[in-house]
Amino acid sequence: MKILAIETSCDETALAVLEASGGLKKPRFKILENLVASQIKIHQPFGGVVPSLAKREHEKNLPILLNKLAKPVNSLINNKLFDLIAVTVGPGLEPCLWTGINFAKDLANKLDKPIIRANHMEGHLYSVLLSLKNKKIKFPAVALIVSGGHTILLLMKNLTTWEKLGETRDDAAGEAFDKVARLLNLPYPGGPQLEKIAHYGSSTSIDFPRPMIRQKNYDFSFSGLKTAVLYFLKENKNFPAADVAASFQQAVIDVLLAKTFRAAKEFGARSIFLAGGVANNQTLRYSFQKEARKNKINFLAPALEFTTDNAAMIAVAAYFDYLKNKKNQLVAQSNLNL
Repeated sequence: MKILAIETSCDETALAVLEASGGLKKPRFKILENLVASQIKIHQPFGGVVPSLAKREHEKNLPILLNKLAKPVNSLINNKLFDLIAVTVGPGLEPCLWTGINFAKDLANKLDKPIIRANHMEGHLYSVLLSLKNKKIKFPAVALIVSGGHTILLLMKNLTTWEKLGETRDDAAGEAFDKVARLLNLPYPGGPQLEKIAHYGSSTSIDFPRPMIRQKNYDFSFSGLKTAVLYFLKENKNFPAADVAASFQQAVIDVLLAKTFRAAKEFGARSIFLAGGVANNQTLRYSFQKEARKNKINFLAPALEFTTDNAAMIAVAAYFDYLKNKKNQLVAQSNLNL
């Protein structure tokens, strides 16, 4: 089965064509095309994503990407050699979501193809499978999805059966990275910039709080940590930014590690998933890999290109939706939850 996927949940316009086969237990995926148009330069002057500008760029970029897609796969478009269209319906920014949905609807009408809606967070969860190669996943597994808007911890019985153990109560991990980056006057996007300067700082120079790290639940909270950084900077205006970044980053990682591996121990997890935009952070990935090796747990994370928003992961989520024979209406939902 070939799937044309569309992703416009935030500020990345993405199209992909994925060939999927196999069942729920042993799915196989081959990426035929994976195109992403970044909007970083558009939003950089504003220090964050402006929804109206993001919508405008999606409207401009979608036809351009489709044309680029059509060059090597023109016969795929003209001869209708793909079976369905997948589109992100949430969570995300409403204007951006509807731009992708309407584009998918128009294309589906022209080509007489069905549309399957995809959950953006499920896409991140399944992004691990895009770079799995022939590595077998051992269940049960604990999955941590960390992005700009979400921090979610799941217990997975298999690829399609899971329960939510905990989530963020306020700022997500990625959101906290971006907010602290702004406090340090770093350019947008802040999270990756903070990680860069953190490499030159000492992670033990400041003892920032580790929110909820000792609580028995699996929820997260990073708003207080962000506030602690704010007050520290007010009282220590000349303190090296690299040390602040490194100490803050380590505080976040310590919390994510503690909660995830405590859950793994409690539920006897044989695998750890790490996915989402923050999974691009090399210090975080190394820390998780090291801890997993120490605890003799299988560690799985997507290739760096699949940690950020992309349409290939949306195609995977749609394929699982197809296999489960869900009859979902095409509705944009910014608050769609796992």
